[in-house]
Amino acid sequence: MDFWEDLLREAGGGNPAMGLVIVIVGGLILLVALVSLVVSIVLGVKYYRYNRTENSAGLTGVEAARKILDANGLEHIKVKTVGSMLFGNSYSHYFKKVRLRRLTRHKKSVTALAMGAQKAALAVLDKEGDPDMKTRIRLVPLITFGPLAFIPLVAIGMLLDFLVLKSNGLATIVLASVGFAFYLFSFLLSLMTLKTEKKAQGRAYDLLRESDMATEEEIESMKKLFKLYNIRYINDMILSALELLYYVLRFASAFSSSRSSSK
Repeated sequence: MDFWEDLLREAGGGNPAMGLVIVIVGGLILLVALVSLVVSIVLGVKYYRYNRTENSAGLTGVEAARKILDANGLEHIKVKTVGSMLFGNSYSHYFKKVRLRRLTRHKKSVTALAMGAQKAALAVLDKEGDPDMKTRIRLVPLITFGPLAFIPLVAIGMLLDFLVLKSNGLATIVLASVGFAFYLFSFLLSLMTLKTEKKAQGRAYDLLRESDMATEEEIESMKKLFKLYNIRYINDMILSALELLYYVLRFASAFSSSRSSSK
């Protein structure tokens, strides 16, 4: 019993309760990371399998996206290639582009058809004035840059503590808390991104059916693929939030320990 109490006290900078919270968060990080790894492996296998299965329409990812865009009066939207990272497919409202990975751009596979159709469907939702899509577009800058505010705010707090306030980390704690609040707010807003992605997935299925570009069997395969994408997205968001919380707790623990030592 004394061993565990000493361990928690050490982890929490002299505060066993803080140490317990840190250990629990660390355990959750390991658990979510394990789930994320399993999902990533299954997703990679499905992605590779469907990327080797030729679609019934005989269309590449670019051709599928272009056909959907043109059929919906979006001839001005360009279809471009991005690098070879695993998840680089996207639609940009600001640059008026659908971006597709090289590995699916010229493949006539089920995966390529799914990616081209879903990203083109985002452009269709944008044109139709979908309310969730409008909200997503307005929030993109905050979702993108909100999490990046954490490190600069901590750095400013440390400089204030060291050069001005001489307060043993008080300014750093305050600004780190503000940065973490920004991060949590961005995390909640990211759920809107997932909602729009799922709506675009459903819209893509309808567009593929309307144009006879995919069979029901292919659409079922796409649903399985996108379901794994959605799970991975949620896992990654949770993991990032837990990791940031862990570092905030460790910093708070170190701050508490330094104050105790100074007293």
